[in-house]
Amino acid sequence: LEKYESRATFFEVGNRINQYPDTVLRISGMGCEIGNHSYDHALLGNASASKIHSEISRTDARIKAITGEKTQLLRPPYGSIGSSLRKNAGKPMILWSIDTLDWKSRNADTVYRAVINQVKDGDIILMHDIYSSTRTAVTRIIPELKKRGYQLVTVSELAQYRNVKLT
Repeated sequence: LEKYESRATFFEVGNRINQYPDTVLRISGMGCEIGNHSYDHALLGNASASKIHSEISRTDARIKAITGEKTQLLRPPYGSIGSSLRKNAGKPMILWSIDTLDWKSRNADTVYRAVINQVKDGDIILMHDIYSSTRTAVTRIIPELKKRGYQLVTVSELAQYRNVKLT
């Protein structure tokens, strides 16, 4: 991302943040956006209000302790959005338009093709930075997208460019 003057949104799992505080701070310092992905990667769609509040607030507290800022966005684990989460999330919930299934394939070529073969303007691409195969794929994906004229931005920037109010 730095090499190609690009940004992204990283949705962080709260219980992992203390293991990588320097990485979280670096992501923030690069102009990337940090979002909330729950504390325990819990299935929140129809969880209780107290479970939802706990998962979100504990993650927000950890991120704020490192970056000084509270998250503005939530990516619910597994894409699970139910009526309870809709009532209790307290922030916009973001899903994706391209799922690379990187967690399943763990293959850089497969991840690369999943993006390059279907990407279009405005897509939100789901990847997991915990897999080395995804990191390898990204080193090919970003220059190819830039070559095709794409600008890589955060979710909030994308919404702003599209005149979409995230609610």
